[in-house]
Amino acid sequence: MSRKSKLKVFVIGGGASGMMAALSAKYAGANVTILERNARIGKKILATGNGRCNYTNVSSSHACYNGKRPEFAYNALSVFDVSKTIGFFEKLGITPSVEDAGKVFPMSGQASSVLDVLLYELNKSGVDIVCNAFVKDIKRNDKGFSVGLEDGRVLHCDRIILACGGKAMPSSGSDGNGFELAKKLGHNIVDIFPALVQLKLKGNFFKQIDGVKFVGTCELLSGNKHLQKDRGDILFGNYGVSGPPIFQISRKAGELIHEKQEAIVKISVIDNMTQKELENYLTQRFKNMPEKSVDFSLVGFINKRLIPVMLKQAGISDLKKPVSMLTSGEKKNIATILQDWRFQITGTKSWPSAQVTAGGIDTDEVNPYSLESKLVKGLFLCGEILDIDGACGGYNLQWAWSSGFIAGKSAVNS
Repeated sequence: MSRKSKLKVFVIGGGASGMMAALSAKYAGANVTILERNARIGKKILATGNGRCNYTNVSSSHACYNGKRPEFAYNALSVFDVSKTIGFFEKLGITPSVEDAGKVFPMSGQASSVLDVLLYELNKSGVDIVCNAFVKDIKRNDKGFSVGLEDGRVLHCDRIILACGGKAMPSSGSDGNGFELAKKLGHNIVDIFPALVQLKLKGNFFKQIDGVKFVGTCELLSGNKHLQKDRGDILFGNYGVSGPPIFQISRKAGELIHEKQEAIVKISVIDNMTQKELENYLTQRFKNMPEKSVDFSLVGFINKRLIPVMLKQAGISDLKKPVSMLTSGEKKNIATILQDWRFQITGTKSWPSAQVTAGGIDTDEVNPYSLESKLVKGLFLCGEILDIDGACGGYNLQWAWSSGFIAGKSAVNS
């Protein structure tokens, strides 16, 4: 029996990156065991893509990733890229369906399909899966590693792949324990905060517009700088605002809040006209219905639950006066608020609402080519636990597959 076949590799965490790491290490010839704290592995996968699992993105590029040193991700993303990811899952039985903005889903439309084929492959390949195994301690010794579980068991292995996830969606098992394990082993953690998450906004009227949804544009501002912009379905909640475009800007917004800098979101409810075109349209609309009250005159143009709130924000106190009584300044204010409605961001929703963790294990302490720790020989790291996070749209699962593949292979061959 070869040395590689005798090598014992523990993967701590049975999420996306952990499952890929386990398969990659097994393919490379090791004896592999996944230690999972939950009663089953892959719990978080079932919640991705609104239950449909947006498992990669054909538009994936290095520019879609963040972190203190985002270039750290380049090697893994290049070695196990989107085409290899799609090919890997096709061999397992997942037919890809490419949708808007390059998002790739299983044609079945079920996240459970992705988990099912991964579980089948893990079992077929002979990967051991130990559930209800909560790792509390890891120690490096002359023979490798000893792993202490919460129930008192102590297990031994040659190599460890830490794939515990971050702190987002703690109900899935990612409650930040991996960061504590990494710290005990000497690693530094770049400050973490929720990303791909809803934004809390300053204002006392959000209960009035809770649930209002529209297609529009949002833009993140700080000082005089325009930092990020995105378009799509925007949804008001009783706390502030949500929706895919909001998730895209939430990472940078969270960073600004974390650094105690100004964070403003500009929302355009009407984004398919220029300011002048909108002013002309409203002028003509009001001329056609001079006897209607200001609030009723906008029914059929914008969501009627938005009307009283927006008009008050535009400085119009008497919503029942006829539109013929509007001044040119008031008309301009209405057009402005429809295209440039600004809110102060006071924070983000917390970890249970977040899709991903920003921050994590400092990548300066990890080899980008092998994903082996520079501090602890034989320790490999992958997925969300590292200070790398992607945009909304399949990019974070792509990082999980890419980093898991590299960590698993390297754990056997390094």
